[in-house]
Amino acid sequence: MKDCEIVIHGGTPFQLDVKDLKTELFDPTIKGTENFLEAILKTSEIEKVVFIASVAAYNTNFPLLPESKTDDDQITENDESFMSEQGHPYAQAKFIANQTVNKFIADNPNVSFEITSVSPVGVMGKSLSSRQDSTSTGIQFLLKNKIAPNPFIQMLYDLDVWALVDVEDVAEAIYKAATTKNLHGKNYLLSSESYRVSDITLMLNNQNPLGKSKIVYSNALAKKDLLLNFKPASMPLNSYSS
Repeated sequence: MKDCEIVIHGGTPFQLDVKDLKTELFDPTIKGTENFLEAILKTSEIEKVVFIASVAAYNTNFPLLPESKTDDDQITENDESFMSEQGHPYAQAKFIANQTVNKFIADNPNVSFEITSVSPVGVMGKSLSSRQDSTSTGIQFLLKNKIAPNPFIQMLYDLDVWALVDVEDVAEAIYKAATTKNLHGKNYLLSSESYRVSDITLMLNNQNPLGKSKIVYSNALAKKDLLLNFKPASMPLNSYSS
């Protein structure tokens, strides 16, 4: 990181199927965050650090609601973060990593750089890279074709509701978080609309949804501070299909 003014911490790969939780998931996610924080303290040139966190930083039950919320509630950055050991191990690891960042900020009030985090919900749309191992892209393929190869995907069908955000909006949010000052300590929810999974399947097949969208995870703070205009969920879903 020598000579870097802006550093973006890309988090950990989004993995649903893990054989060894400690070595494949918890150590890289949590210890990796701890090691990174130690390293940036030793790099004097840094002015801004952006963490790509996850909606799991606020709710490890995602796509289920936190226990204190009902279908009529909206989740915001001001809500108390919800942690459940019943959540997916990936979500638990991301939650703990985010708590590690928060503790670092509290323990180091006089750092010379800013730390800002972004927490996207389900990232949808055509991949921005040529990699073939994207879990998000794989989930879209499964939903488009109504395939359920594991309990997590089956849960999406059973629950039949999911919050989405366009991958391009996430990229723009990261850029703006990196280049906008006075955002130290903030963590922005990145979310567009929530739809029934059955309607997501329709849109992935270039058909109109039968139901209406909801805003379960508020994007008001990201709109205000980062000047973002989130695309409707149909855009990334149609983009994936094109």
